Amino acid sequence: MKLVVAIIKPFKLDEVRQALTAIGVHGMTVTEVKGYGRQKGHTEMYRGAEYVVNFLPKLRLEIAVSSDIVDKAIEVISSNARTGQIGDGKIFVAPIEHALRIRTGETDTDAL
Repeated sequence: MKLVVAIIKPFKLDEVRQALTAIGVHGMTVTEVKGYGRQKGHTEMYRGAEYVVNFLPKLRLEIAVSSDIVDKAIEVISSNARTGQIGDGKIFVAPIEHALRIRTGETDTDAL
């Protein structure tokens, strides 16, 4: 089992969710986050005053998947979140040692 964590632009969420559902991923956790990478923020104007936005709004998706579909999930997220512009995001993959569904007591891949 793997935990796939993806940081994406907020307006790409629906496309990514639909594509993941199509390959059999039915659950995810979505968190609104702020951050920056190579973008380093940007400058905006508000009522004639210029100010710097250092942290940009992003979404953090967390998806637990079985090891046999992790490559497909990464491909789907990558292709559907890509705009070709700086700030498209990152994907991280980490192993999951154990999973438990609280309601039923199912464990590991059955709990996913």
